[in-house]
Amino acid sequence: MPENNPHPLRKPLLITEFSSLAVLLVSMAWLGNQSTAENPLNPAWLLLPAVASLGVFLSFIGLMYLRWVASAGDEGKPRHKLIFALLALSLLGIWIYSIANTWMSMTGAT
Repeated sequence: MPENNPHPLRKPLLITEFSSLAVLLVSMAWLGNQSTAENPLNPAWLLLPAVASLGVFLSFIGLMYLRWVASAGDEGKPRHKLIFALLALSLLGIWIYSIANTWMSMTGAT
Protein backbone atom coordinates (compact mmCIF):
# COMPACT_ATOMS: atom_id res chain seq x y z
CA MET A 1 0.00 0.00 0.00
CA PRO A 2 1.51 3.38 -0.96
CA GLU A 3 2.55 5.81 1.72
CA ASN A 4 0.68 9.06 2.28
CA ASN A 5 3.93 11.03 2.53
CA PRO A 6 5.37 11.75 -0.92
CA HIS A 7 9.12 11.88 -1.47
CA PRO A 8 10.56 15.34 -0.59
CA LEU A 9 11.92 15.80 -4.14
CA ARG A 10 8.57 15.15 -5.80
CA LYS A 11 7.19 18.68 -5.47
CA PRO A 12 10.36 20.48 -6.70
CA LEU A 13 10.58 18.06 -9.64
CA LEU A 14 6.95 18.70 -10.57
CA ILE A 15 7.46 22.46 -10.33
CA THR A 16 10.59 22.21 -12.50
CA GLU A 17 8.87 20.01 -15.06
CA PHE A 18 5.82 22.22 -15.55
CA SER A 19 7.79 25.48 -15.39
CA SER A 20 10.20 24.17 -18.02
CA LEU A 21 7.28 22.98 -20.13
CA ALA A 22 5.70 26.45 -19.98
CA VAL A 23 9.02 28.09 -20.95
CA LEU A 24 9.43 25.57 -23.77
CA LEU A 25 5.97 26.20 -25.22
CA VAL A 26 6.21 29.99 -24.95
CA SER A 27 9.71 30.06 -26.45
CA MET A 28 8.68 27.83 -29.36
CA ALA A 29 5.67 30.04 -30.11
CA TRP A 30 7.81 33.18 -29.84
CA LEU A 31 10.60 31.76 -32.01
CA GLY A 32 8.07 30.62 -34.61
CA ASN A 33 6.89 34.22 -35.01
CA GLN A 34 10.37 35.77 -35.10
CA SER A 35 11.97 34.12 -38.12
CA THR A 36 11.34 35.55 -41.59
CA ALA A 37 13.06 35.06 -44.94
CA GLU A 38 14.78 38.45 -44.82
CA ASN A 39 15.54 38.27 -41.08
CA PRO A 40 16.66 34.72 -40.19
CA LEU A 41 16.77 33.58 -36.59
CA ASN A 42 20.09 33.63 -34.75
CA PRO A 43 20.88 30.01 -33.77
CA ALA A 44 21.83 31.15 -30.24
CA TRP A 45 18.12 31.72 -29.55
CA LEU A 46 17.68 27.95 -29.78
CA LEU A 47 19.40 27.64 -26.41
CA LEU A 48 16.21 28.81 -24.70
CA PRO A 49 13.97 25.91 -25.84
CA ALA A 50 16.93 23.50 -25.63
CA VAL A 51 17.54 24.27 -21.96
CA ALA A 52 13.80 24.22 -21.24
CA SER A 53 13.41 20.84 -22.93
CA LEU A 54 16.37 19.51 -20.95
CA GLY A 55 14.62 20.68 -17.78
CA VAL A 56 11.47 18.83 -18.83
CA PHE A 57 13.44 15.66 -19.63
CA LEU A 58 15.54 15.70 -16.44
CA SER A 59 12.59 16.37 -14.14
CA PHE A 60 10.57 13.68 -15.93
CA ILE A 61 13.44 11.24 -15.45
CA GLY A 62 13.69 12.25 -11.79
CA LEU A 63 10.00 11.66 -11.22
CA MET A 64 10.25 8.36 -13.06
CA TYR A 65 13.10 7.37 -10.74
CA LEU A 66 11.02 8.21 -7.67
CA ARG A 67 8.08 6.22 -9.01
CA TRP A 68 9.94 3.12 -10.24
CA VAL A 69 13.17 2.78 -8.27
CA ALA A 70 12.88 4.66 -4.98
CA SER A 71 9.49 3.12 -4.20
CA ALA A 72 10.43 -0.40 -5.33
CA GLY A 73 10.87 -3.18 -2.82
CA ASP A 74 14.33 -4.48 -2.01
CA GLU A 75 13.86 -7.74 -3.91
CA GLY A 76 13.42 -6.08 -7.34
CA LYS A 77 15.51 -2.96 -6.87
CA PRO A 78 18.56 -3.99 -9.00
CA ARG A 79 16.30 -4.93 -11.90
CA HIS A 80 14.36 -1.67 -11.56
CA LYS A 81 17.62 0.31 -11.51
CA LEU A 82 18.87 -1.42 -14.66
CA ILE A 83 15.63 -0.84 -16.57
CA PHE A 84 15.50 2.75 -15.36
CA ALA A 85 19.12 3.39 -16.39
CA LEU A 86 18.49 2.01 -19.89
CA LEU A 87 15.34 4.09 -20.29
CA ALA A 88 16.99 7.26 -18.94
CA LEU A 89 19.99 6.82 -21.26
CA SER A 90 17.64 6.25 -24.20
CA LEU A 91 15.67 9.41 -23.42
CA LEU A 92 18.80 11.52 -23.01
CA GLY A 93 20.26 10.04 -26.21
CA ILE A 94 17.13 11.01 -28.13
CA TRP A 95 17.33 14.52 -26.65
CA ILE A 96 21.01 14.90 -27.62
CA TYR A 97 20.33 13.57 -31.14
CA SER A 98 17.42 15.95 -31.71
CA ILE A 99 19.30 18.98 -30.37
CA ALA A 100 22.31 18.14 -32.55
CA ASN A 101 20.09 17.67 -35.63
CA THR A 102 18.33 20.97 -35.01
CA TRP A 103 21.61 22.82 -34.50
CA MET A 104 23.13 21.35 -37.68
CA SER A 105 20.08 22.23 -39.74
CA MET A 106 20.17 25.82 -38.47
CA THR A 107 23.88 26.34 -39.05
CA GLY A 108 23.91 24.65 -42.46
CA ALA A 109 26.29 21.86 -41.46
CA THR A 110 25.89 18.47 -43.09
